[in-house]
Amino acid sequence: MPINDLPVLSVLRTKMQWHQERQRVLSENVSNSDTPNFKPRDLVEPRFESTGAASGSTGALAMMRTSTSHIEPAGGGGQNFEQNRKSGFQTRPAGNAVNLEEEMLKVSANQMDYAAVTSLYSKSLHLLKTAIGKG
Repeated sequence: MPINDLPVLSVLRTKMQWHQERQRVLSENVSNSDTPNFKPRDLVEPRFESTGAASGSTGALAMMRTSTSHIEPAGGGGQNFEQNRKSGFQTRPAGNAVNLEEEMLKVSANQMDYAAVTSLYSKSLHLLKTAIGKG
């Protein structure tokens, strides 16, 4: 099996590609901040199944107690993490809805996430090379 077919590396590659595309979309939002009637866009983050394949399902992350020595979550097991999403946006008189501060926060968060995924990818490759004796 080629190294490229490993599920972990495939997931990391998909995540890096998503971050690259998201950076492109966010930069379009910033560059069109003065365009009349422009609505900002964003990408939906890919979800991954346990096999490592991207899926279209959007489920919440449930907490699991995998050992009896783990602390039980408040309110019992299976609590879901909620995402705080702002509903709506402000539109300027020209019809443009781009908020530069929000877009720049998204850009910097995306850049940090991309750097983290890239670091994980390179460390995973280094670990594999070490395991086969070429590192």
